[in-house]
Amino acid sequence: MLSHLQIRDFALVERLELELKQGMTVLTGETGAGKSILLDALGLALGNRADTGLVRHGASRAEISIEFELTDRPDVWEWLASHDLEDETVCQIRRIVKTDGRSRGYINGRTAPLQLLRELGGMLVDIHGQHEHQSLLRRDMQRQVLDGFAGHGKLLAELAVLHRNWRTLQDRLERLRQADRDRDSRLGLISYQVRELEALGLEVGELADLEQEHRRLANASQLLEECQQVVDLLYENEDISISSLLGQASQRLESALQVDGSLQSARELLSSAIIQVEEAAGELRRYCADVELNPERLSWVEERLATIYELARKHHVEAEQLAALLPSLTQQLQELEQMDARLAELQLAIETAVSEYGALAGKLSASRRKAASKLGKAVTANMQQLGMEGGCFEVRLVPLASAGLSLLGRERVEFWVSANPGQPLKQLSKVASGGELARISLAIQVLTAQSASIPTLIFDEVDVGIGGRVAEIVGRQLRALGRYCQVLCVTHQPQVAAVAHHHLQISKESSGGQTRTRVQSLDSERRVTELARMLGGVEMTEQTLSHAREMIERGMAGE
Repeated sequence: MLSHLQIRDFALVERLELELKQGMTVLTGETGAGKSILLDALGLALGNRADTGLVRHGASRAEISIEFELTDRPDVWEWLASHDLEDETVCQIRRIVKTDGRSRGYINGRTAPLQLLRELGGMLVDIHGQHEHQSLLRRDMQRQVLDGFAGHGKLLAELAVLHRNWRTLQDRLERLRQADRDRDSRLGLISYQVRELEALGLEVGELADLEQEHRRLANASQLLEECQQVVDLLYENEDISISSLLGQASQRLESALQVDGSLQSARELLSSAIIQVEEAAGELRRYCADVELNPERLSWVEERLATIYELARKHHVEAEQLAALLPSLTQQLQELEQMDARLAELQLAIETAVSEYGALAGKLSASRRKAASKLGKAVTANMQQLGMEGGCFEVRLVPLASAGLSLLGRERVEFWVSANPGQPLKQLSKVASGGELARISLAIQVLTAQSASIPTLIFDEVDVGIGGRVAEIVGRQLRALGRYCQVLCVTHQPQVAAVAHHHLQISKESSGGQTRTRVQSLDSERRVTELARMLGGVEMTEQTLSHAREMIERGMAGE
C-alpha cells in the first residue's frame, strides 16, 4: 500500500508530508482548495508527462516522493529484481521536474526511465475517475478482473505450460521445414564430404604422428651427424672423451680416498656419472642405427600432410579438428536421410500438444462463460444501488480470430455497459461520463476486491451527480473495499466522508503575498466540524454539528 507521500514546491504546495494508512481515507475541502493537486502529484510520480507550470512559483524544481509497503506482493519484488531495482524493505518512487522542462525519475534511489515508473505504478496504484491510470479500460485488465473473480490462476498457469510446449514444437518444426527445403542440395554436398573424409581415413592423433615423422625424415642427415658427434665426445674419441676423463678423475679420487674417507660420496657420484655416460652413448648408437635416409617415405608423408591441410582449409576447420569432422557430418547425413520420419514425428507431437491445449482452453472458456454471467449480474445489481437505476453491465467473450494458440485462451474479454435504461450497451471504454465510469468501476472493484492485484485504489469524485441515499451507499461500498485494499477518495459528499476510516482536509491559505495548499489529518472533533461544513449552511449551528456526529457514528456502526 501507499504508506508515505512527500511533495516539495509542486503547484501551490510548498512542503507536504503525509503518512497514509490501510483502509479508506477521504480527502475533502472547499472547491478550489487543491484536492486534485495530490492526485496530480501522485500521477507525476507514477510517470505522467511533466508540465513545467506545475513547479511552484519562485522554486527551481518540484519533487514528489512516494513510498510503498510491499507485503504479500512477490510479483512486484520479482519485477524490481528483474530490473535491478530491488530494496530490502520498501519501494520508493521519486520524480523531479525542473523549470527548464527536464525531469528525472528514480526507483529505490536508482535512476529509472518514465516507462519503468509507469510499469511499476500500474502494479501499485489504480486511479478511478480520470482517464489516466484507469486500468479497467484496458482489455488485458478486464480479462484479469474476470479471471481473478473466477479464480483461474492455476488454470492459466497450466495453460501457459501447454502453450510454451506448443510454441517450442512449432519453432522446431519451422527449423526442420527450412532444413527440409534445402535438403536435396545439402544431402548431395554432405554425402560427397563424407565419402571424401572416409577415403582420407584420418585417425585421431595421426596428424601429430605424421608431423613428428616428417620432421625426423626431413632432418635425418643432420640428426645422424650430430648424434654421432655426441657419441664421439662421450665415448669413442681416441684422443680424449668424456668417458675417459671421468675414468681418470675417478682413479685420482681413489688414491685420495685412502687418506680421507669423507670423499666416498664424491667417488660414488663419479662412478654414477661414468655409468650414465656409457648408457647415453649406447642410447645414441641405437638411435643412429634406427634413423634411415628414406626419400620415398618422406615424399609419402609430405603428400599425406598436404592432403590433410587442403581438406582442412576446404572445410574451414583447423587441421587438428579434421578427424572429428567425419562423425559430425555422418550424423548430419543420417538426420537428412531421416528427415521425413522426423517431420512426421514432430507433426504428431504438435497435434497432441494442440489437443491437450484445446481441452484445457475449452475448460477455461466454459468457466469464463459461467463467471462472466455471474459477474455481469452482480455488477448490474450493484449499479442499481449506485444511482444508475435501469443500468446494465455485461461481460462478453469474443473469440480470437488468430489461427494460432493464445497464451491466455481462446477469447478476449470485453466489459459492456449501459448506464441508463433504454440506452444500448457500449464498451466500457466508450462511456462518456467520468462520474458514471467511476461508479461502474467502483461497482466492479467492490465485487472483485478480494482477488484484486492492485493494492491502492484512488477514486476521484466518484460521487459526482449523486447525493442522499446513493452517496451513502457509495461511501459504504468504498469502506467495504477498504477491508481488502487501501482506498483514497476525493469527495464533496458528507455521506461518503462520514464512513471513512481516515479523514484528510485540504485547505488553501494566503500569507506574505503567496498562496499555499495545506493538508492536515483530522481528529474526531475536527472531523465533525469538517463534515458540518460539507453539510452546508451559511452558519455552522449546533444542529448541523449534531447531524455530522450522528452521520459519523452511523458510519462507524455499519462495520
